[in-house]
Amino acid sequence: MNIMSDDREGFAAFLLRLRGRGVVPKSLIAAFEATPRRNFLPGHFHSLAWSERMLPIECGEAIEGADIQAAILAALNVEASSRVLEVGTGTGYTAAVMARLAARVVTVDRFKTLTEQARQRFEALGISNAFVRQADGSNGLPGEGPFDRIVVWAAFDSHPRMFVDQLSSGGTMIAPIGPEEGEQVLCKLTKIGSRFEREDLGVIRLQPLAKGVAAAL
Repeated sequence: MNIMSDDREGFAAFLLRLRGRGVVPKSLIAAFEATPRRNFLPGHFHSLAWSERMLPIECGEAIEGADIQAAILAALNVEASSRVLEVGTGTGYTAAVMARLAARVVTVDRFKTLTEQARQRFEALGISNAFVRQADGSNGLPGEGPFDRIVVWAAFDSHPRMFVDQLSSGGTMIAPIGPEEGEQVLCKLTKIGSRFEREDLGVIRLQPLAKGVAAAL
């Protein structure tokens, strides 16, 4: 079996799993289909591009399984006018998907290697509305908001109140909240006035949110 047919079969299996779990917007499925996930993975993982497995990437980091990414992006509900902040660029895959749905995506990561690779991938795919920065995203990007959507791919140990001011009124933030060890709660936080209204979406296990910028990588 060649890689491309393997990729098509993997994507079909991914869609079947999504449909078995509920409704995923057609626009999001189209964005996934238009963004070849294998291009964002090391070559030896190409056959697992559409799997549920979390896979290791550069800098000792990992990319979440395709199903978790889809569930979180579906809950985030990115719209054509949305200005999005992503904390945790990783390979750049989710930013690339969101860029096909949003007006503007700013994605930050603490590792220079990851941000440079993501930038190259965006350019290769002709994605011009996703902007990647090496920065400490643990407090968001206070000088750049407000954003309509914020997604964080690492866990806060407590309620991330410092992000309230970076969301537009009615804006949505999705992030895990909970202890470093063990499971966290994936939370959807909607800005109402000057506070968050919280909806728990389920249980997840992601790395704790690291502070600072990586010195060497």
